[in-house]
Amino acid sequence: MSSTAQKIGFIGLGIMGAPMAGHLLEAGHQLFVNTHGNTPEPFASRAMVCATATEVARQADIVFIMVPDTPDVEKVLFGEGGVAAGLTKGKTVVDCSSIDPIATKAFAKRITDLGCGYIDAPVSGGEVGAKAASLTIMCGGDEGTFGRVRPLLEKMGKNITLVGAAGDGQVCKVANQIIVALNIAAVGEALVFASKAGADPAKVRQALMGGFASSRILEVHGERMIKRTFAPGFRIALHQKDLNLALQGARALGVALPQTASAAQLMNACAALGYGQQDHSALVRALEAMAQHPVAPDAV
Repeated sequence: MSSTAQKIGFIGLGIMGAPMAGHLLEAGHQLFVNTHGNTPEPFASRAMVCATATEVARQADIVFIMVPDTPDVEKVLFGEGGVAAGLTKGKTVVDCSSIDPIATKAFAKRITDLGCGYIDAPVSGGEVGAKAASLTIMCGGDEGTFGRVRPLLEKMGKNITLVGAAGDGQVCKVANQIIVALNIAAVGEALVFASKAGADPAKVRQALMGGFASSRILEVHGERMIKRTFAPGFRIALHQKDLNLALQGARALGVALPQTASAAQLMNACAALGYGQQDHSALVRALEAMAQHPVAPDAV
């Protein structure tokens, strides 16, 4: 272990968490990990596997959390065997999960009241970005704490921004998820239209990639829609959760988000059709069901 290595905790080694934690391991840091189910390699052999989140917090100076939803973060932090029970003054919690901004503010206060730092740092870029260490990371918290954890975040992402105070990272992530969902819906509608009209959707996508309609969603998820590669990625069920956060927040703020509501209903339709565990690009399946026409045939 190098002289610059730190004692890092990581809780949640799933589709996103495992590659993110892997970059910290490869950078030479000492990792203390805890996850639901079996601990994947290389962590089972190269990290210290802890029985509880409390033990992770006792051993590590900075604890990262990457779990699916608000109740999961609350349980990891404050439930039986949670992080808070193992913290001592001066340690830091970094939550990379995508959760409720209002709950995040409450979680941050409870942790900072213990004399510890707290950064909400939700990420965007999916499994591809996690593996490539090219995630966009949107942070909320105080500048001093952010400065301490930024070198670690730089091992996992490229576009790292301190948006504002605690909870503002989560607000930014909700905004991100609105934009992504509406773009997926737009690409899906365009490709369903083109295919139903008799054009080759692959060639339509290729042509659009050279024009003003070009986007990362058209590039990556448009290809998924055509090739029928809907293994996640980022699951529809999780994007449902994020759009629900957007609509709950909008209701509390007195803001209308009509297009977000429409995209949320398309996600709901996909889940009802049995596609909730597929990649969010499979939102196109709801549009295909209404048109009674697939963009392309499913692979046999």
